Amino acid sequence: MVRNIFTSLLGLALVLLTAVGAAAQGVMEFGETVFDFKNVAEGNVATHEFKFKNTGKEPVVIANVQASCGCTTPEWTKTPVLPGKTGFIRAAFNSAGRPGQFNKTITVTSNAAAPSIMLTIMGTVIEKGEMAKQYTAAEKAKSPVLSLDRHGMEFGKIESGQQPVAKFVVKNNGKSPLDISSISSSCYCVTAKSLPKGLKPGETFVLELQYAQRQIGQITDIVTLHSNDITGPDAKISLRANVVQTLSQQSMLKEGGAAVPFK
Repeated sequence: MVRNIFTSLLGLALVLLTAVGAAAQGVMEFGETVFDFKNVAEGNVATHEFKFKNTGKEPVVIANVQASCGCTTPEWTKTPVLPGKTGFIRAAFNSAGRPGQFNKTITVTSNAAAPSIMLTIMGTVIEKGEMAKQYTAAEKAKSPVLSLDRHGMEFGKIESGQQPVAKFVVKNNGKSPLDISSISSSCYCVTAKSLPKGLKPGETFVLELQYAQRQIGQITDIVTLHSNDITGPDAKISLRANVVQTLSQQSMLKEGGAAVPFK
């Protein structure tokens, strides 16, 4: 009987110690854990900041923040959040090439009383041309306006495996800073050295596109520049080339079973 009483008291003590330990931890109290962007124009980076307050007794340290897909980039408070202070989790969703509804989660891992918390962003990505119809004339007047010095490049004959570079001058003819969030192409064979961010009205930027098409033949690929210009559809650039297996001028003939250069 004494042993049973001792065991019960020990169990109660452990429960109390656990409860005290939990009470002494930090607590992440979010004002919201779900955010609906509603409609997002395709190509824009939709960003929302989730704020929390530490209502616990100890500092909260965020160990990691993991998004459910590569299209969502998280940022967060890197320093300890003291009791009574606030921190943030920022989620940036890149809508380029992702028309339709989206629902993405962000998992926050910390030393708080609830070690794992899930946040959610959602909305509908609408084709930019359709989205432009919803903006007022005043909103369009304040928009950045992307213009290009040309809309295409003819590389001529190139060898498969080569990666020529085409340069285009981007100018902001609008009233607010211009951002090109990303580029896309159906061939996945075009990359940009860098993209303009915060390009001020009247400023220019040299956009360098590297073309790595390996398919043989006369090829035309369309590159879409996804930006925050809301005045119309995203700008497009066409890249054209005659891709050949080799540019070598030497042909080979067989003489007596041996290959020799053509003379």
